[in-house]
Amino acid sequence: MAGEGPAAGSGTASSLLPLFAWLTPSFPVGAYAYSHTLEWAVEAGDIRDEESIGAFLGDLLAVGFGRTDAILAAHAHRAAGAGDEGALAEVNTLAVAFAPSAELRLETCQQGRSFLEAVRASWPAPGLDKAAAALVGEVAYPVAVGLAAGVHGLPLGPTVEAFLLATVQNLVSAAVRLAPIGQTAGTRVVARLAPTVHALALEIPALTLDDIGSATFRADLGSFRHETQYTRLFRS
Repeated sequence: MAGEGPAAGSGTASSLLPLFAWLTPSFPVGAYAYSHTLEWAVEAGDIRDEESIGAFLGDLLAVGFGRTDAILAAHAHRAAGAGDEGALAEVNTLAVAFAPSAELRLETCQQGRSFLEAVRASWPAPGLDKAAAALVGEVAYPVAVGLAAGVHGLPLGPTVEAFLLATVQNLVSAAVRLAPIGQTAGTRVVARLAPTVHALALEIPALTLDDIGSATFRADLGSFRHETQYTRLFRS
């Protein structure tokens, strides 16, 4: 029919609508249940206001799991787009192993498996089931996102940028529910971190798996402490 866009998974997709659907709070991955150590940081007093939440999230993004997950998503995207199931499985194994605690492993793997199954059920594409079959057992969330985008022929740059921004938005949402900041302040935090997201997204495509690294040690230790925190709203 005249005016129709290219088929999903054709490798020539011109629409970014799948990203808008997949990376919104309404997509059923259970992101609302996780805070990625923010709950402990609030309890410990590290997060007190808009300024401190912006600094905390900025570090998680630029020198923590945000950068690492973006690199992993990019490599999963390339492997899935090329139909290289072996490379895809290797990236996933590395991604799962990089989770620094049991809670953060649960966070990435529960969301990853949920994301992959939701995409398979609602956004089918040629090669999607074959690529998904290469990931047996636990599936890391960034790998699931990269896999889906690669199979659907979505461009790498926008995929990484959208993934990073969604990560920031999910964490800001958790911060708002934990009460140190309100919704307007949360919106300002997202806007303030948008240039960091953009700059990091431009850097990611040139990075290799050897460039993966994290320097957010206090947040990682906070994840262990959160496991025994007396009152908790979140699973991480």
